[in-house]
Amino acid sequence: MEVLTCTAIDAARSLGIGKTKLYELIGQGKLKTIKIGRRTLIKADSIRTLVDEAA
Repeated sequence: MEVLTCTAIDAARSLGIGKTKLYELIGQGKLKTIKIGRRTLIKADSIRTLVDEAA
């Protein structure tokens, strides 16, 4: 099964950035999130899109 979302810590780690920069990217709309209960999860496809655009 393909991973569809990840936590903020996992997303920051996979991008090689800190949580502050991660939340800045979320605020700019460059990373898409979903809320499940109290958890904020980052969509894996938005991480891939961000990396592809930066390359």
